[in-house]
Amino acid sequence: MERVSVGQANIAKNAHDTASEKQIITWRRLKYCILGIDITAFFLAYALGGWIAWTFGRDVPLLAVSHWTLVFGIVSVFALARFFSLGHYDKRKPLSDELHDIFRVLFVLLATQGFILYLSQLPFSRLWFVFTVLFSFVLLPVFRICLKKYLIHLGKWQIPTVILGTGPNALAAAAALKSETMMGFELTAFLPLPGANKPAPETMAFGNRQMPVRHLGDDPVLSLHKMGRPKIVVALESNGINENLDLIEKLSRSFASVSIVPALRGLPLLGLEVNHFFRHELLLLRLRNNLARPLPRLSKRVFDIVGSGLGMAVLSPFFAFLVLSIRKDGGRAFFGHDRIGQNGKAFKCYKFRSMVPNAQEVLQELLANDPQAREEWDRDFKLKNDPRITPIGAFLRKTSLDELPQLWNVLKGEMSLVGPRPVIEEELERYEEDVHYYLEVKPGMTGLWQISGRSDTDYDNRVYLDSWYVKNWSLWYDIAILFKTVNVVLQREGAY
Repeated sequence: MERVSVGQANIAKNAHDTASEKQIITWRRLKYCILGIDITAFFLAYALGGWIAWTFGRDVPLLAVSHWTLVFGIVSVFALARFFSLGHYDKRKPLSDELHDIFRVLFVLLATQGFILYLSQLPFSRLWFVFTVLFSFVLLPVFRICLKKYLIHLGKWQIPTVILGTGPNALAAAAALKSETMMGFELTAFLPLPGANKPAPETMAFGNRQMPVRHLGDDPVLSLHKMGRPKIVVALESNGINENLDLIEKLSRSFASVSIVPALRGLPLLGLEVNHFFRHELLLLRLRNNLARPLPRLSKRVFDIVGSGLGMAVLSPFFAFLVLSIRKDGGRAFFGHDRIGQNGKAFKCYKFRSMVPNAQEVLQELLANDPQAREEWDRDFKLKNDPRITPIGAFLRKTSLDELPQLWNVLKGEMSLVGPRPVIEEELERYEEDVHYYLEVKPGMTGLWQISGRSDTDYDNRVYLDSWYVKNWSLWYDIAILFKTVNVVLQREGAY
């Protein structure tokens, strides 16, 4: 029996090795596709920049063109080398992290290129350079996204993924992987950890699906071999490392890559620094509260001033049109409602008026006579079918245009472009022990809850998203949230 068992293990291992070789070949081809699309984007940016310069009649000497081409080629090679060092061709990253790396690398290298061209004293087209830079910033991320979406459509980008764990952290890990479709981790099953206290269910409810729970055999490595070497994500609950240390070590010896999701909910993870100690099996984690530091706060404030100032200047004709349209019923165009801001200071949060002039009286009468409306108001401080809203007000709310006057709040320093949702004083008790996160920063015109379902998001999740934003703030996340807000508003998701 022992020899048969060893023989079966060898057969399974040989089959696994063959499948693994095929996966490596396929992954190499995909890496070459990404590398090829990056080279194409760089070349096309250079060609389009030159074409625009030529179209506008810029006469560039042949020597300068040769010099420019050489410098651009060298810088492109350095950019690709930097992408290699950041793991863009070996690892799969969340889209926001990948875009952050792309923009940072392009900014540094193209600035270096402009400096080299300036020092060379050779004639070159500034128009060519400017448009090459602009096209590089646009084409490289767009080409990558389009390529990955095409590969996902063909079914070539997805990697079968299993999650070891059946607790809350496993469901959180599954939700996180699902939210990052560009990573291509396709969940196929949950696997119970050997040290789990509770018996594993037969299926796990995840979204609209019932995911199967498959069981590891006596030999977890052999069981995962038979599954075709999926991507392994170990989702640990509290004290999970101690209970599953032997399993993690065994998997790390047998598989080239194993991902671990520790139970760290509540900690500020962005900017988390990990330090290793020589000869010691010890990690030193350094947590940083970015918004408690002067420089990040200054950068956020500068970003708010520039963004709100430009927004008000560009949208001023549209503002005038909306003011005239709203005032047709004889009421005021703007409405200021008391909200709680940073450090508990109250302020007037401005909006375009979207309700009838006697909105407060209408609300009191409705809540007194309609128990269902009273229950909805007590739960969410909102009414889905609100009789106070005017026809133009319904349009403004559906498109979120009613919140544009908050640009003035941002410019005054009472609000931020991105931050927690501004709340009234009665709502602060809903935040419970997380209220200090809300009071630490200025509320925002948009934020995580607005791009995560808006009014369709339950209140507990709103509190969680606001707290997460404060703990993990970065200027790059502010920019990403603003872009995602535009997409959500255009699709009119969860607005009423």
